Amino acid sequence: MSEQVIVIGGGGHAKVVIDCIQSAGDTVIGILDDSLDMCSTVLGIPILGRTADYVKYPDKKFIIGIGSNAVRQKFAESMCVTWYTAIHPRAVISQYAQIGPGSVVLANAVINAGASVGKHCIVNTGAIIEHDNRIGDYVHISPAAALGGTVCVGNETHIGIGAVVRNNIVICGSCVIGAGAVVVKDIMESGTYVGVPAHKK
Repeated sequence: MSEQVIVIGGGGHAKVVIDCIQSAGDTVIGILDDSLDMCSTVLGIPILGRTADYVKYPDKKFIIGIGSNAVRQKFAESMCVTWYTAIHPRAVISQYAQIGPGSVVLANAVINAGASVGKHCIVNTGAIIEHDNRIGDYVHISPAAALGGTVCVGNETHIGIGAVVRNNIVICGSCVIGAGAVVVKDIMESGTYVGVPAHKK
């Protein structure tokens, strides 16, 4: 039976989330957004109201279609709802992997055996999460990023487009790993890391 889902946020990432939900065979009945005109639509999906209006839909599932880790966390911690997990049918996910509620796994992403992904994460297009990874909550793994085996990523960290993380690496929470960076040693201090090999900016 098709799930009925409401998306929080109506920006660019929300479009990708809507497409993912529909590709999975479920239905997006509307969007809640604090800045869009109530008469407008996103990909033909109506704006139902402001984000605070979620209380009007106690029987629906919700997902946060916002790219910012911090903003996703703010909404997730303030809303008492049933969260929908969006998994694109072209994602490859091991039966031995775990994915937390509210997370989004997009087309051509790979999550291998023994890996766990926390709640309200984004595993973006073509990202690779190898075996035994531990991905915290509110993490964004960007398109084409590749994480080797047994990598641990802390909460609220952003791994940039095309970044590579060597196997057996620990990255602490609240980090930004820049696009194309290559992480070859543990990162234990929050901050922005760029370059090959990755170093603190």
